[in-house]
This record gives sequence, C-alpha cells and structure tokens, in this order.
Amino acid sequence: MALSSVLKSAWARPVAHLLCLLPLLLLIWAAVEGQLGANPVEKLTHETGVWALRLLLLTLALSPLRQWTGEAGWIRFRRMFGLYAYFYSCCHFAIWFIADHSFDFSDMLEDVIKRPYITLGFSAFVLLLPLALTSNQSMIRRLGRKWKALHKLVYAILLLTVLHFLWQVKADYLEPSIYAIIAAILLLHRIGPVRRLTFKSFTAAL
Repeated sequence: MALSSVLKSAWARPVAHLLCLLPLLLLIWAAVEGQLGANPVEKLTHETGVWALRLLLLTLALSPLRQWTGEAGWIRFRRMFGLYAYFYSCCHFAIWFIADHSFDFSDMLEDVIKRPYITLGFSAFVLLLPLALTSNQSMIRRLGRKWKALHKLVYAILLLTVLHFLWQVKADYLEPSIYAIIAAILLLHRIGPVRRLTFKSFTAAL
C-alpha cells in the first residue's frame, strides 16, 4: 500500500491515537503489576516527561517528513501529536506536583524558583498551555495571522524541555544528548538554506 493511502486511510488516526496512548497504558499496567522498580514515582515522572518530549519532537518532525517524502498526509497528525505531548506533560507535572509537593502551591513555587531545571520545565509547561488551548479550528480562524506567531513558541518550548532534561541528569547524559541532537536538527531545518540543503541531500540519497 502506498504511503499516501496509509496516511489518508480511515484507520490511520485511530491507530495513531492508540500508539500515543500505549505508553500510558503500559505504565498503568506496570504500576498495577508492581513493576516500576524501587522508586515508582521517579519512574512515572521520568517516563511521562520523556514521552512528552518524544511527541513534541515527533510533532516538529512532520513538516520535514512532508518535504522529504512529498506526502502532505503527515500534517494530519500534527495537532494530535502536539496535544498528546501536552497531555503527557500534564501527567508529568501532576505526578511531580502531587508526589513531591502534596498539592502545596507555595511549596511548589518555591521549588520552581530555587531549582533552575525545575524553572525550565515549569516554563515549558506553562508555554504549552496557550498552544493547546488554541489548537482548534475556531481559534485558528479567530486569531488569523497571530495564530502562527503564537505557535512559534513551540521552538522555545522544545529548547526549554531539552535543557530541563539535560540539567536534571546527574550521570548518564546519553539519552538527553540524543534528544538534544534531534531537536537541534529539527530547529536548524527551519532555517531556509539548511532546509534546502537537507532536502537536496535526502533526494540525492534516494
């Protein structure tokens, strides 16, 4: 089956929803079975945060994929992946807020101010909120050109998220470094000459 047919098929979106929810379902199953390790809260916090970052990267990767493959169907999933990135970031924040601060807002704000990596993560979470709230067609029509300007915040959010991950790691920098490299490639791709160069390199490789 051709890629365009797969992307435009009626079952593509339900499958994408299922795949986006699968990490959460696996985490819930692991929690029920007691398979989250010695520190379940840390495991849940880490995994939900990492999946928020992965989905954010995937959201930003769809435009390059459209260019490289010539298939506009990739863009059908951009809003979905972006909202799931926000969903996992909400889970990440909620676990941290409940487990570490027991719903204490003053204690949470003190933590945000005192610890730089928390400041970065919290800033990214706050900036994601207006993007999630304005992701529907009604807000796109209402905001007009301002919508695109607002949603360019995603680049700052990605940088904050990657720095948040890098800063909190104490020993093994491999995983956050991989995501940082992917983020750098995706952000550089937004620069005109780089975008044209990568496109020529991709087409030449084919």
